[in-house]
Amino acid sequence: MKTKRNIIEIDKALCNGCGQCVSACAEGAIELINGKATLVSENYCDGLAACIGECPEGALKIVEREAETFDTEAVERHLKSKEHPHALIPDAETVNTQNSAHSVEAPPCGCPSKNMQIFSSPCEAANHPSSLTDTASSLIHWPVQIKLIPPTAPFLKNADILVAADCTPVAYPAFHKDFLKGRAVLIGCPKFDDTEEYINKFAEIFKNAGIRSVTVLIMEVPCCSKLPVIVRQGLVLSGEKITMETVVVSAKGKILKKEKM
Repeated sequence: MKTKRNIIEIDKALCNGCGQCVSACAEGAIELINGKATLVSENYCDGLAACIGECPEGALKIVEREAETFDTEAVERHLKSKEHPHALIPDAETVNTQNSAHSVEAPPCGCPSKNMQIFSSPCEAANHPSSLTDTASSLIHWPVQIKLIPPTAPFLKNADILVAADCTPVAYPAFHKDFLKGRAVLIGCPKFDDTEEYINKFAEIFKNAGIRSVTVLIMEVPCCSKLPVIVRQGLVLSGEKITMETVVVSAKGKILKKEKM
C-alpha cells in the first residue's frame, strides 16, 4: 500500500560508495549495489534520516512522495535474513534474475555495535580503598522506560529531561553525576522500540508538561543516531521551542561530541 510520506532519496552521481549510510541504516534499507548506495525496498525506510548525517558527499536527502508504507515486520524479516543468509533461500530462477540485474557488495565497514570488544581495566586502581566510596543515586522517579512513562507523569512537569539510549548508563561511568542529577530521565532503544509511538509521546510531553530543556544522550553506534531525530520530530510536532542538546558517548565511556539546537 502506498501513501505520501517522507522517504530517502539517493543521488547516485554524488555517491562515492563509501558505505557509511549502509552502516547507519538500522533497518537495512540501503545496500551497496554496483558500488553505489541503493534503497533496496521502500517499506524498509522509516524516513527518519539517520543515514543522512553519515554521508560525506551529500548524496542523500529526505523527500516527500508516494511510497510504500514503512513495515516494521518486513524490516525484522529482512534483518534476520541478513544475519542468517540461508534463512530465506530463493529458487534458482530468482537467483539468476537477481545476479543478472546487479551484484551486491558488502559494505566496507560494519555497525560498531556488531563488533565484540573487551576493554582492559586496571583492577588494582579500581579496587583501591580510596576509590570504594558510596555514591547516592540521582534517580528521582520510577519508571524510567519511555514506553512506560505517561505524558502526564507529575515528575515531568516543568522538568529538565534526559532522554538516554539504554546502553549509555552502562558505558558512561559518571552517568548519575554528570547527566542524571536534577533531571527526569526517559530511557529507550531507538533500534528496537516503536518510532511513531515515541514521536507522538514526546510531542504530547513537550506540548503539555512545560519542559525546560532536553538532553539526549546516545552511543556512537549508527543505530543510536535515530534517537535525537525522534525527539526532534516530537518537538517539531508539539510546536514548542525548547533547548535541546545531543551528547554522543563512545563505547569506552568517553564524550565524543556535544551539539545544541
